Amino acid sequence: MGPKPGSGILGSLREKLLKNWFVLGIVLVILLARANPEFGAKGGPLMPEITVKYIAVSLIFFNSGLSLKTEELKKALLQVQLHTFIQSFTLLFTPCAMWILLHFLSKTAINVYLIQGLQIVSCMPPPVSSAVIFTKTVGGNDAAAIFNSAFGSFLGIVVSPVLVFMFMGSSSTVPFIDIFSSLFVTVVVPILVGQIARQFVKGWLERTQPPFGIIGSFILLLIIYTTFCDTFSNSNLKIDYFSLASVAATVFLWQATLITLVFFITTRVTWLGFKPQDTVCAMFCATHKSLTLGIPMIKIIYLGSPYLSLLTIPLLIYHPTQMLLGGVLVQSVRSWMHRALKTELPAPS
Repeated sequence: MGPKPGSGILGSLREKLLKNWFVLGIVLVILLARANPEFGAKGGPLMPEITVKYIAVSLIFFNSGLSLKTEELKKALLQVQLHTFIQSFTLLFTPCAMWILLHFLSKTAINVYLIQGLQIVSCMPPPVSSAVIFTKTVGGNDAAAIFNSAFGSFLGIVVSPVLVFMFMGSSSTVPFIDIFSSLFVTVVVPILVGQIARQFVKGWLERTQPPFGIIGSFILLLIIYTTFCDTFSNSNLKIDYFSLASVAATVFLWQATLITLVFFITTRVTWLGFKPQDTVCAMFCATHKSLTLGIPMIKIIYLGSPYLSLLTIPLLIYHPTQMLLGGVLVQSVRSWMHRALKTELPAPS
């Protein structure tokens, strides 16, 4: 007896839902925050001023430190030119280009805090996971992707807050020194502790392969939930749909433009000497931004701001957009890479 009619469609739908569970989780926690904001707001039963500010954020970075395979980074350490291009593009060119774009967007009716959120997104480091996953899926230089994701994360701990202050101005409510000391305690120390702990339990980690990504994602959902609880408990805060739609469209076009630009530079500027696999790595690593690092970092930098959630919305839009674009591009980029590699092979004598 054959499969029931429609079972294939339902199975495919279920598979897509499971694949995108984190994006659905973001929507769910925002709806839960809207339904009962007092529960997760500052001073509420969940006590985010302790559970999130210190415990959840530190756990995310301890998790990153414990799961980071530093030994794999040695494979790609010597590709200095590729690393320099990726880090310069994502942490120098992207924020500067966004700053120019926002001069034009600031003349529109888009909510000013969403516009500021776009600038903050541009200052964030590359992600630890998504760029590596897409590079591996296509068959690109995954060792270089691992290195740039890890190195960019460490670099971003220092560089990203500095960039935010440069482009946004320092906060009058939270002093510059306090922010960096908070970042050191809740970000740098847990990563270092995680790396040290990894040396003692490396064998166990390789045998059991704990789901670090899933654990980190659930902690991140908690941070997003409490952020929006604070927002919805503030009755004076309003956001219009025009601003939201405009920012979503801007994020999509921005990412598509960056990917195209990276592809053009790495394939046309021959003196860079990049191979097709390097281009694949650069397309994802230089254009993706980290939600895992970004949300806690924004929460620390803008601690106490009533507009915190508005500033995080562009990053929340950026994450699913880069996953969507990455997924759509995988097949075509893989086909291009295979064609490019064939043309590089020497002709038979």
